Amino acid sequence: MSTDVQPLPGAPVARPRRALSPWTRVGLAAVVAVAVVAGFLLADTGGYAEIVVPLRIRRLVALVLVGWAIALSTVLFQTVTGNRILTPALMGFDALYVLVQTVVVFFFSAQLFRDTDPRLQFALETLLMLVFALTLFRWLFTSGRYPLHVLILVGMVFATLFRSIAGFLQRLIDPSEFQVLQNLMFASFTTVDEDLVWVTAAVVAVATLVVVRRLRVYDVLALGAPTATSLGVDHRRETTRVLALVAVLVSVSTALVGPITFFGLLVAHLAYLLAGTHRHAVVLPLAGLSAVICLVGGQFVLERLLDVTTTLSVVIELVGGLTFIALLIHRARRNLA
Repeated sequence: MSTDVQPLPGAPVARPRRALSPWTRVGLAAVVAVAVVAGFLLADTGGYAEIVVPLRIRRLVALVLVGWAIALSTVLFQTVTGNRILTPALMGFDALYVLVQTVVVFFFSAQLFRDTDPRLQFALETLLMLVFALTLFRWLFTSGRYPLHVLILVGMVFATLFRSIAGFLQRLIDPSEFQVLQNLMFASFTTVDEDLVWVTAAVVAVATLVVVRRLRVYDVLALGAPTATSLGVDHRRETTRVLALVAVLVSVSTALVGPITFFGLLVAHLAYLLAGTHRHAVVLPLAGLSAVICLVGGQFVLERLLDVTTTLSVVIELVGGLTFIALLIHRARRNLA
């Protein structure tokens, strides 16, 4: 006997809610991002908007650039690795940055950072991280002898090595020098050189144009090496290009403001949840917009609403670390089910 409940004659029939289209979600995220940016620029100017707003624009551009670069690099890295709990930080970029700062302070002094042209520092740090990344990629990946997961494992080993050496040297540094070094170990958006911002903007713009032209290729790469190859995509060559782009984006963003380890994981996961599709034409804009909302909105909340001096990167690392742990637990439970 059927137990289905039939609606009464003339009663309204409930219709399932229609899900928002992916592009509608991108549009809504863009509106929220614009609102957050406007609030950051115009709120609490004290009647001196013509003076305060130009001062905030440089910081805003730095926040947007870093957020966009980290979001793009993380999503692309997860595409070629086929794993959504990995980030480019696992390759050792952040650890190498901290090691460089530590070595300079240990063998010279913190005064060297004040005396050296910021543009020269930026160029040297970016070049060093790029050389490390591209050498690692060429050694392990382009030779064809090692699978991608070996590249990731070797990167994690180097990251651990860099952190161990930096930690050992930091214990030998004078406490007053270490205080200066400690400020360099966390990302800061308050003291950003204007010239470096525009150099970073040019690099990120070029990388974004390259990404936009190859969105469909990235959709195919996400299907895995066998499927991508059967569909006519040179998986090894395209993966090498993606890793080079990731190296460039992570290097310039880290050299500009400092290391942010788990931020990319946080915004990439938000983008996957909001997108409703795996197409990179939707996921990448949502990841970038989510990054802008988190960084600019977080800075606005800390400065204007809470009136605290806590570094934004500390809060981001806390939330991103908790997200990483939650993803690990969720994956473990799903594997055991």
